[in-house]
Amino acid sequence: MQITCWGSRGSIPVSGKEYIRFGGDTTCIEIRAKSGEVLIIDAGTGIRRLGNKLLGEDLNAFHFIFTHAHWDHVSGFPFFRPLYFNHNKLILHRCPFHSKFVETVLSRVMSSPYFPIKFAQLDAQITFREACPDPFEIGSVRIVPVPLCHPNGGSGYKFVEDGKTFVFLTDNELGHIHPGGLSRDKYTEFAAGADLLIHDAEYTPEEYEQTVGWGHSQYSDVMDLALTAGVKKIGMFHINSERTDAAMDKIVEICRRLTGENPDMACFAVGRDMQFAL
Repeated sequence: MQITCWGSRGSIPVSGKEYIRFGGDTTCIEIRAKSGEVLIIDAGTGIRRLGNKLLGEDLNAFHFIFTHAHWDHVSGFPFFRPLYFNHNKLILHRCPFHSKFVETVLSRVMSSPYFPIKFAQLDAQITFREACPDPFEIGSVRIVPVPLCHPNGGSGYKFVEDGKTFVFLTDNELGHIHPGGLSRDKYTEFAAGADLLIHDAEYTPEEYEQTVGWGHSQYSDVMDLALTAGVKKIGMFHINSERTDAAMDKIVEICRRLTGENPDMACFAVGRDMQFAL
């Protein structure tokens, strides 16, 4: 499976010379399955660039999976240009809440007075498929959902193909249990042995003292989970909207020192256009 990050910023998109390397777009992850399917996780502002790229390829079917409905994960959806061409097919998987979650959320994002084109007016062929809470398959990829520990709930995912595992846990707070969330031990078990773990690591320990319960993790908790789970690569995600490239570099340096118990574990911050082949 080929994984590409189109946006890793948290809460709100940002711009400026101090945000160039890690990028300013909010959450959007693309997965290309060996069997040819295109999986899109979340529709933050990064999905705009992904849509432009897909229009230039000989592809017209796209699978959407959402982690939750907060603005930074859905606000880019109306700007995904393949929506406006009738030869394109969008398969929206009904994760992570009730059966009408996707329809309700996306209809609201594109409702008046917030957007001039309604969801029902889109030209693309849109279908819905049941998914959560049970594992399901998209082509050659098996997807295992897990509840997120986040205000209003949500779903993280494990993607498995040819024995390789990618775990995506954005907007997941390890230091506080929200309604519907799990304990840190459960997330450690879920991520055990993953080839790649991308996890929310928005805060420093000092910042976290003031943000307990906001739904995001401090990087020290994430590193503890990654080391205990024995993952091969840990990518820090949901980068704080105020975090400059230089400040993020300092956090990565600290985290790499924390890998002393497992020097072979790769540790990095996930930035725009990063790619991973598993």
